[in-house]
Amino acid sequence: MKQIVNLSRILVGVLFIVSGLIKLNDPVGFSFKLKDYFAPEVLDLEIFIPFALLIAIFVVIFEVMLGTMLLLGYAKKFTIWSSLLMIIFFTFLTFYSAFYNKVTDCGCFGDAIKLTPWESFSKDIVLLVLLLIIYFGRNFIQPIFTKNLQKIIVYLIFIACMVFGYYVLQHLPVVDFRPYKIGANISEGMSYPSNAAQPIFEYRWTFTHNGVEKVIITNGDFPKEKGEYTVETVMIQEGYEPPIHDFTMERDGEDFSADLLQEDNLIVVIAYSISNSEAEGFANIKKATDKAIRNGYKVIGLSASSQEVTEALTKKYQLNFNFYFCDETALKTVVRSNPSLIELQNGTIIEKLHWNDVSKLKLSNNN
Repeated sequence: MKQIVNLSRILVGVLFIVSGLIKLNDPVGFSFKLKDYFAPEVLDLEIFIPFALLIAIFVVIFEVMLGTMLLLGYAKKFTIWSSLLMIIFFTFLTFYSAFYNKVTDCGCFGDAIKLTPWESFSKDIVLLVLLLIIYFGRNFIQPIFTKNLQKIIVYLIFIACMVFGYYVLQHLPVVDFRPYKIGANISEGMSYPSNAAQPIFEYRWTFTHNGVEKVIITNGDFPKEKGEYTVETVMIQEGYEPPIHDFTMERDGEDFSADLLQEDNLIVVIAYSISNSEAEGFANIKKATDKAIRNGYKVIGLSASSQEVTEALTKKYQLNFNFYFCDETALKTVVRSNPSLIELQNGTIIEKLHWNDVSKLKLSNNN
């Protein structure tokens, strides 16, 4: 029993730390996921939406700390009860999400590991079982260091988490798990391979003839039946979906993506929501883009805000480029900072910069 308890303690502790650090690497992304849960059609907790980022940071640091304390055997009663309560809550949340198909990705491991709602629920059930083993066998858990050394380690880990969280918020995630990471080609990310799996559909025909109703299921062929009918189409297996599938560069109702993604030197300013952007960032953006234009670069903006709003922004900050439209969710996936800047060469991402770091943009002279 002692071996089982300590093995469970190691598994849960390591999983908590790994899961927490992955999300701490991208707290803004996790806050987007929390907003999905807070939405009216899910938990209807809109009151928490403005505080999603603060909640995200608290949750991920708390998760790392619980994992650390489990491994150390520190504050045993508090750690075990806190872990149990957290897993019970998330087990309920993932079951609710899976059963009602509300949020299709729980964000448990950020963008590093994608889990379906039922996979997330299954993972939480396993963790709950392991934590119950730890709870009932808690007398077998012994600290691995002295109490003073444990405190020092716990405080140092907490400080390190705070510093790391602050750093990625002021810059960008240290590790980028998204399909728009540096070196990725957007055009290739949107393409379908020749052997891409196609979706499979099932057709349910309901025929009515002489007052008798008959249901026939086919894969598309019209049944040889008499009478009036209705047909219901059901996707029984999804086809291949490219990692990038909702990226556009639209203006005046026309998509310019194909042309712009062939530009040799393109600077793209991303402000997915003008109303929620960091206003002080546009002063830095203007300096960087003016320099890029002088060096022969083509510069555009991308936003989900209306053309009227983006034109007002360009006028206010005297920006020397036009904004194109792209879906807000897609832009949030491209880069977390709002505003931010990316450099493209023939559709390949060369650089991604937080507005705090746009002065570091390396430009060649193309005049």
